[in-house]
Amino acid sequence: MKDTKVWPKGYEQNNENAHDFDVRNDLIGNILKESPKKKYNTELFQVMAKRRSTRKFSTNPVEKWKIDKILAAADTAPTAGNCQGFEIFFVTDDEKKQKLAKAANNQSYVITPVLLVFCMNPNRITLDFPRKVIEKFSVQDATLAAAYSQLAASALGLSSIWIGMFDENQVKKIVGTDLRPTSLLCIGYPVKKRGPKTRRKLKDLIHVI
Repeated sequence: MKDTKVWPKGYEQNNENAHDFDVRNDLIGNILKESPKKKYNTELFQVMAKRRSTRKFSTNPVEKWKIDKILAAADTAPTAGNCQGFEIFFVTDDEKKQKLAKAANNQSYVITPVLLVFCMNPNRITLDFPRKVIEKFSVQDATLAAAYSQLAASALGLSSIWIGMFDENQVKKIVGTDLRPTSLLCIGYPVKKRGPKTRRKLKDLIHVI
């Protein structure tokens, strides 16, 4: 009996290979190598240096091809044992966005064109470790995935803000899951582009022992 694969809405596969799990890698590869509609500076260190959080977003929609790349980038993040112990909820419903903003201490900038809720899913991790360690791995998996998405968004000329303060139970109820949320990532075009903020000196950050 063949395994059936349920694809996310908008990513359905119509060919016989849809039951082949290698199709996933082909899909990701095609998304990531798709040529952008305009030239962007995607040099990694430039992207990291110029990234800055924003709390004022334009209402302009984000192009689907950019969203595709952001989601695919999350799927390339390293995970414990390659078990991918996380899930992403891509929130498109305006009413749910309003409720999530309220659940996030009334932070209105949660209501953005692209809103991603990253959740840990320790049940995906099949490594032989105590449950506490497995859950720690799952938090790390979800966090890395969100960071990859955030950098991808920056590389594509978008801005974002990472939300870590929210009522977990309310978020679970709104998105319809029992999985524990780790972060909300809000993405869109900034009203005004700003340069990066100053950082502490490396000598104050790095401790050589």
